[in-house]
Amino acid sequence: MMPEPLAKRVRRAVRRAVPIVALIAAACSRDHRTVLTVYSPHGKELLSYYETAFERAHPDVDVQWVDMGSQDIIDRLRSEKANPQADVWFGAPEEIFVRAAAEGLLAPYRPSWADAVPADAHDAHDLWYGTYLTPEVIAYNSDAVSAADAPKDWDDVLDPKWTGKVLIRDPIASGSMRAIFGAIILRSIRTTGSPEQGFEWLRRLDANTKEYTLTPTVLYQKLGRQEGLITLWDMPDIAVLQQRHTIPVQYVIPKSGTPLLVDGIAIVKGTKHEALARAYYELVTTPQALDTAAVKFLRIPVRTDLPLDALPQWIRDAKEKITPMPLDRAMLAAHLDEWMRYWDSHIRNSAR
Repeated sequence: MMPEPLAKRVRRAVRRAVPIVALIAAACSRDHRTVLTVYSPHGKELLSYYETAFERAHPDVDVQWVDMGSQDIIDRLRSEKANPQADVWFGAPEEIFVRAAAEGLLAPYRPSWADAVPADAHDAHDLWYGTYLTPEVIAYNSDAVSAADAPKDWDDVLDPKWTGKVLIRDPIASGSMRAIFGAIILRSIRTTGSPEQGFEWLRRLDANTKEYTLTPTVLYQKLGRQEGLITLWDMPDIAVLQQRHTIPVQYVIPKSGTPLLVDGIAIVKGTKHEALARAYYELVTTPQALDTAAVKFLRIPVRTDLPLDALPQWIRDAKEKITPMPLDRAMLAAHLDEWMRYWDSHIRNSAR
């Protein structure tokens, strides 16, 4: 039997460690407060901000968040289904929420603002609702790559001149990368009736890829050190890197279209703190919270009742430039896991 790939062993170890970390955090909770556990891929800055805001409003609560990839979250919820450890799931592409809803992992809740989101941005049975819109983009180290030379569209990333210069966040654990890969395969099915052209695209991307990084932080560091020059990632995170960090990075919105993901929120079925979970759900999705998310964390709100002219200029500019790629969400929910398993088994590192 061939030894299991190192990346898979590391991912499994990380997932197994999560409940241990959560238990330790709960044990260390200050002043015997009630612990509210949030699973999220949204990162330390955003999660810490809302942790502080919620605890200020609820002094008897200690918010404990666990930051991990979207796919890792659903895997964790599956393993904990008989004894849920989380209360709120805050963040992941809708495709992953759709699968979680079908598997009975989510509890219904209709938020106070339910009528302010489009019908395709929430579950018909109130099992999840959209919070942010997340465009996927091509990013590059702007010290090493000029704007003129940077890829302008998805197919440009396959140019042989980028061989060994592409960094990719490990797609198995990442909702953003799974969405990009899924969109490429859907494009193939729309044009040819088969996913094969999409798999061939992913093979050519693999041939140009230097490394699949285990975390977004490692991806950013390596991009900043020019260990790779090009990546595919979500626009808000790249924009945060531009504004708040010393990493020289720019992004391009692909001209042919980009996956425009609906990022969601849900209450975990079996939560032991349902009232607090609902209160957290409401707090992070108020107009004020969404305005803060737009200004401080560069997130595009889903809610349609927020005046466009009150949002930051970059959001208005982005909305004008973005052409959403057609996404068959039902097909993604039904087949993306299968496609990713094929990629992992037959395409990952196949050129090396």
